[in-house]
Amino acid sequence: MHSNTPPRSAAGSSRRATNIGGRLRDEKPSASRPQVKPTAEGWVQPMGPDGRPVLQFAQKRRVVKPPRHLADMNLAERQEVLKELGHQGFRAKQLSTHYFEHYTTNPDDMTDLPAASRHALAEALMPPLLTEVNRLKTDRGDTIKFLWKCFDGVLVESVLMRYPGRITLCVSSQAGCGMNCPFCATGQNGLTRNLSTAEILDQVVQANRVIAAGELGGGKGDGTPERVHNIVFMGMGEPLANYKRVMDAVHRMVDPAPEGLGMSARGITVSTVGLVPAIKKLADEDLPVTFALSLHAPDDELRDDLIPVNSRWKVDEALDAAREYFDKTGRRVSIEYALIKDMNDHGWRADLLADKLNERGRGWVHVNPIPLNPTPGSIWTSSEPAVMHEFVNRLRDKGIPTTLRDTRGKEIDGACGQLAAANEDNTDETIPERNPAR
Repeated sequence: MHSNTPPRSAAGSSRRATNIGGRLRDEKPSASRPQVKPTAEGWVQPMGPDGRPVLQFAQKRRVVKPPRHLADMNLAERQEVLKELGHQGFRAKQLSTHYFEHYTTNPDDMTDLPAASRHALAEALMPPLLTEVNRLKTDRGDTIKFLWKCFDGVLVESVLMRYPGRITLCVSSQAGCGMNCPFCATGQNGLTRNLSTAEILDQVVQANRVIAAGELGGGKGDGTPERVHNIVFMGMGEPLANYKRVMDAVHRMVDPAPEGLGMSARGITVSTVGLVPAIKKLADEDLPVTFALSLHAPDDELRDDLIPVNSRWKVDEALDAAREYFDKTGRRVSIEYALIKDMNDHGWRADLLADKLNERGRGWVHVNPIPLNPTPGSIWTSSEPAVMHEFVNRLRDKGIPTTLRDTRGKEIDGACGQLAAANEDNTDETIPERNPAR
């Protein structure tokens, strides 16, 4: 614990004195509203011999590796590969410019390369990685969900979103996920395999190609070049379970062109459900990325069932690692919290969360409550608006910076926890936007 923080309070006690709107109210955790238990719906959650959800940190089977791509390498490594293949090393910079700045892998577009060797050069360093299977977009066109087929037929998704003043891409880091969270569509089939560094980056390059072609709605329309500003590793998979490839991808994102995309590290968010050793490793990377902890419950009793990795590393351990990230990097941590009706949205949990964060100091953290995508008749549905606002206000009353987050993409199953890589054969379909959050 940090020397500038007060001693632990009785935050987890069974009765709590709560000040709401100037009224002091004594609230029991079990009072006023029911407590819904996390239960997988529509699928059977894999369980181990100990009766706990199975966690999968590595691929179960050996897989054929994706073909070597220039995005897997730094510029010097690309030059060496070309020399080994009998090409001139400086061609690596030209190929890199075409990929990272012009967003093309078509040899016919590379007129600065000798006509006789264009195809051979592109084949050497730009093998096909992701093929677009279909895309879904909102009726305003400012959110697009892509379904990609990898070289081996594995399907993954990413979501491109335009906000005022910025464009964000939610990228996948794995095909499937092994964290076995009962509310998440991505994890229902477990982990298929890790994505390569280049497969992660190709999601960004192809999104930039779509933007450059004017296919993302809501642009300025004045011909100003646009591209992805922000990356969030909140698509399919647990990013820190694919640590090396994710970090290599982040380096390529921030490497100056033409070695990489030349993005700002501060525009990149790496999230995790709480792999504590990897969080500590991330803090030592000397990369000022934003770190986001998907917490979703402040008490171990609920989080053990809601986020199964909590059976390995408890809430306090995850929060201590998050605070350590702030101490080492100076970058404020984001706490992601999906508000689920009658499950984790009780007022006493907002108080408990605030107390736990304040115990670790002030000014180091920001909370993003996220309304879960509503599903009629399901236990996995969003909190009522009044409940959400009370939850947010109770955090703010205790001095916690809190922003209720936009659930962009829910009408195309592109919101948090909805990415399942299902091929519905509806290429470039436009879906009317339902009750968009703004």
